[in-house]
Amino acid sequence: MTPIITSLLDTDLYKFTMWQAMLHRHPQTEAEYEFVCRTPTAFPLAELLPEVNRELDALCSLRFASDELAYLAGLRFMKSDFIDFLRIFQFQRAFISAWAEGDRLHIVARGPQVHVMGFEIYVLAIVNELYFRRFDADAAIVEGRKRLAHKLDQLKHLAVEAKLHNPFELFDFGVRRRFSGPWQREVVQAFATETAQWFKGTSNVLLARDLNIVPIGTMAHEYMQSYQALGVRLRDFQIAALEDWVQEYRGDLGIALTDTVGMNAFLADFDMYFAKLFDGLRHDSGDPFEWGEKALAHYAKLRIDPQNKRLVFSDGLDLDMALALYHRFADRIQCGFGIGTRLTNDMGLTTINIVMKLTHANGQPVAKISDSPGKTLCTDETYLAYLRQVFSIADPVPLPAVALKLAASGVF
Repeated sequence: MTPIITSLLDTDLYKFTMWQAMLHRHPQTEAEYEFVCRTPTAFPLAELLPEVNRELDALCSLRFASDELAYLAGLRFMKSDFIDFLRIFQFQRAFISAWAEGDRLHIVARGPQVHVMGFEIYVLAIVNELYFRRFDADAAIVEGRKRLAHKLDQLKHLAVEAKLHNPFELFDFGVRRRFSGPWQREVVQAFATETAQWFKGTSNVLLARDLNIVPIGTMAHEYMQSYQALGVRLRDFQIAALEDWVQEYRGDLGIALTDTVGMNAFLADFDMYFAKLFDGLRHDSGDPFEWGEKALAHYAKLRIDPQNKRLVFSDGLDLDMALALYHRFADRIQCGFGIGTRLTNDMGLTTINIVMKLTHANGQPVAKISDSPGKTLCTDETYLAYLRQVFSIADPVPLPAVALKLAASGVF
């Protein structure tokens, strides 16, 4: 059977942009990434272990082809020495392990960060596709195409709605939890062909190249989290991460992720200097309407014209929510909407929420304190409590009994 991943471009653009920054700024960092499933599954993921190991073997045999390197080199923010690094790069099988404990599937990548940080998206795409192969693929594709047609129709009718100051811009962010690689390609090609007025790109570098559309992405939580363990004062880790990003990209890739320790703590560090240098902000947890209003209020406080800035929404969106957010904010600020699972895995099947997150850097725990309590991730409760104290973040409201039961079972 053909492996799920056949090209190392079949991943999110921000893996490359963070990779380059870490190679240049902190190449010595050691890191550990852990796979977690946050939701119940139709069958134990541990059953996938043999297939997962087979796919990891195949992934670790891949190298970047010359045409793939040429495409990456053509992106204006990719530097020649990073391309040379990728030319000799190959994933090392010794740096990633998968095993089962009862019903749970464990996958851990551990080693030099510049050698293990790239595993994340491939692992998630592999597990998700293997999981959904257990269902009726023919029925899923039929339902998926019906739902895809409805989304395309929604966008085609957007042109007749009331005109807002800024256009609606949609991106595909659906690599990690897609139904399958071929299905993501079909979805992205349909949007790019039939709704090019609204559809402006994909995070999938392979599809961006093959379909001649814009690759989209800047940074993820792992980049910000890494700075919690890189020797700077913990209270200043966001400032250090943002400053290194500015120095690395000199005005390119200017969308900052806000929720590594919550929006309020982020805005406390996002002063006039950063607010002028970065093009905008990305939402990934918490109430998106409240978040957008906080962002606008912050720009107003700094006397920055929001029409020159952008808000990118990317937290569990579907098209209806994206349109609602557009109508709320697009007269006041530029908006972009990255839709993932509900674009590339809307097949009438119950999806699963899987992640593979950075848990340690240089032997120290790191954490994400999300604006959505269920998305907070840390393996060390003592460190998590300390991080909350440093940033004056209140302890979360106690979870209800059902959520506590899920947490105890390892879902959260």
